[in-house]
Amino acid sequence: MKRHSGYTARPPSAPKADPREEQRIAKLLARAGIASRREIERMISEGRIALNGVTIETPATLLKSLTGVTVDGKSVKPPAAARLFRYHKPTGLLTAERDPKGRPTIYDRLPKGLPRLMPVGRLDLNTEGLLLLTTDGELKRQLELPATGVTRSYRARAYGNVSQAQLESLMMGVEIEGIRYGSINANLERRTGANVWIELSLAEGKNREVRRVLEHLGLKVSRLIRTSYGPFVLGDLPAGGVDEIKQHELVAFRKSL
Repeated sequence: MKRHSGYTARPPSAPKADPREEQRIAKLLARAGIASRREIERMISEGRIALNGVTIETPATLLKSLTGVTVDGKSVKPPAAARLFRYHKPTGLLTAERDPKGRPTIYDRLPKGLPRLMPVGRLDLNTEGLLLLTTDGELKRQLELPATGVTRSYRARAYGNVSQAQLESLMMGVEIEGIRYGSINANLERRTGANVWIELSLAEGKNREVRRVLEHLGLKVSRLIRTSYGPFVLGDLPAGGVDEIKQHELVAFRKSL
């Protein structure tokens, strides 16, 4: 089988394309909603993506468009406008397409009739609240990158005692078991018996970050709710509910990035 190794093999007589117009195929396919960049790289390594019948070997292949590109033998449609949805994830669901252990995932519970959606970041099994879902792999990447500084906000119920001064110390970041966590804005909302409610805002998305930081302060988290992601808030969206962000709101937000 012929293998396509990118545009380094362009005949010498061919005019050089304007580099401002060329983009990596992994980026173009993510933008078209095929999958995340990481998943596309895996698909390329498996030989599932081709250009004009020639298998592509590298995600660094530069293209102006997806004309002639196929995935599993099927032509790729030009990217449609990005769409973004709010989902109120209940506890007990994995943020994954499937689970080898057979545990339920968000895709088992999402309403029928939705387009193919990718989660923006993750909420672990026992975390609930706002999970953004998008049709656009590039938008997903923009929202997840720490460099864009998109703030995530949470409410946590935890067992134990903590002072506001201890919470304010998190503004300087903290290192736990060799992992450095960035600045967290945390405030003591209220005490209810032996429990405390804490509001937190951060611009990172490290695995189990909120739980680990609060455990580091001697607290045991019993409930964790993501209340917002950037300007998009959970509000009164019921558990298991889904709705779409209005296109003009999404356009305005992307311009702010």
